Amino acid sequence: MKAILLLALMIFATGITPVFAHKTITVDQYNIEVGWKDEPPLVGQQNAITFEFSTDEGNGVSSAVTNAFKDLTATINSGSVSKQLDVLSDEKPGSYYAKIIPTQTGPLTISLQGTLNGIQVNEQTEVEDVDNINVIAFPPTDASGSSDIAKIKNSLGQLQQDVSQISQVGSANSGKSDYAVLALGIGAAGVILAVISLVKRK
Repeated sequence: MKAILLLALMIFATGITPVFAHKTITVDQYNIEVGWKDEPPLVGQQNAITFEFSTDEGNGVSSAVTNAFKDLTATINSGSVSKQLDVLSDEKPGSYYAKIIPTQTGPLTISLQGTLNGIQVNEQTEVEDVDNINVIAFPPTDASGSSDIAKIKNSLGQLQQDVSQISQVGSANSGKSDYAVLALGIGAAGVILAVISLVKRK
């Protein structure tokens, strides 16, 4: 009891507000909790939207709802784009999930439509915003990209020096012009391969 009071005083004193990422939808006697499996959700990382179905039996007693998606569909929405989720049953009764890989940052909305044991359901709720992977990535992906660009610039500089040297050799000894052309081709190929490697990573 003392620990709870101490925590409450700390929150009040510091102005920290607890954040509950999962949202609860209530339809008659049913409670549907919707959220992400892994938080925070990050761009490009496989995650899942989770659903917890329970029914209020009264006196503070609740029970899990099985086969909840028999006549119910879940849709995920990002602006005007939507996709019906492939919802699977979890091992825990009343728990369901749908795998998803977020492709951009920002808010997503979950819509539930259909019937739940004969009760009409037409509800929607927002889940926690998708964040950039740099929230937890190290080194940050931007830093890696800058490093790749720097490497290509260095390769271009080296190629420029090679061309200059080849021109000087060609002027001094025109009989070796074929070797000069070969060396120039090899240098150019190296730069091209570096650019292709960068594009594939992006």
